[in-house]
Amino acid sequence: MRQWVDSDYFPEGPDAVRERPDRFEFRRCLPFLFLHLGCVAVIWVGWSPVAVAVAMALYLARMFAITGFYHRYFSHRSFRTSRTMQFLLAVFGNTAIQRGALWWASVHRHHHKHADQEPDVHSPGLRGFWWAHIGWMTSSKNFPTNYDSIRDFARYPELVFLNRFDLIVPLLFGAGLYFLGAILHVHASVLGTSGAQMFVWGFFVSTVVLLHGTLFINSLAHVFGSRRFQTADDSRNNLALAVITLGEGWHNNHHRYMGAARQGFVWWEIDVTYYLLKLLSWAGLVWDLKPVPRSVLEEAHRLPVVPEAA
Repeated sequence: MRQWVDSDYFPEGPDAVRERPDRFEFRRCLPFLFLHLGCVAVIWVGWSPVAVAVAMALYLARMFAITGFYHRYFSHRSFRTSRTMQFLLAVFGNTAIQRGALWWASVHRHHHKHADQEPDVHSPGLRGFWWAHIGWMTSSKNFPTNYDSIRDFARYPELVFLNRFDLIVPLLFGAGLYFLGAILHVHASVLGTSGAQMFVWGFFVSTVVLLHGTLFINSLAHVFGSRRFQTADDSRNNLALAVITLGEGWHNNHHRYMGAARQGFVWWEIDVTYYLLKLLSWAGLVWDLKPVPRSVLEEAHRLPVVPEAA
């Protein structure tokens, strides 16, 4: 039970946990069951335009928190910001309920180091589509944070605290949604919402859709799409995934050059996350957005796009 509160609690040590067989474990599946079953509560709480609008807005905002902050900042350091701002970015990303920024980034760095090779924890070509999509998250082997691979951020105690106690922010987020709905129920009853309804739509429905949208990059983006660059992995570019993930669908581009703040390498490749990061840079909240090197851009324009699908 203590590990549900303290994600770094391993009596036998994290290294021993990482040596366990990579397999489905029902105990690790419980959080996902909780989130998915919570969506069924829409049968009882109903819906309202305001609750659905909040769910959609939270999907977009938290997708940006994952793609712009968890991924492009904490995983790849594709721009710079202040220490205060990076803490706020980690808090914002934690509302997506995809664990702490340091765990997320350490897993993603490992993925790039071993993409679609045997050590990769979520390769559809090695362990099948569903394991790559969500099965790997049900294995306790993949639960400990590898702080050695994220030393650049692990030196900040406030980030380690957020990563270790990664349920604090989601609990406060859920409570805030409930109280927002309750306040609107009393003071703006014409909107037809309630605390329970806002909680179900904003917390459960929005989060589950967000979770699968994010995980599609692990699964679908290595199976369906086109390949501009002949990388050593199975990464694909996929317009549909780029739309639902605000730009992450240009996955083959990203695997060709992971350090750039931009993943849509040519003008027509929609990358909403990059556009929003540019806005933040104009506001002075982030800076030094790393560009795609000219040589890679020239390669992108020179090479034909090869349509491929599994």
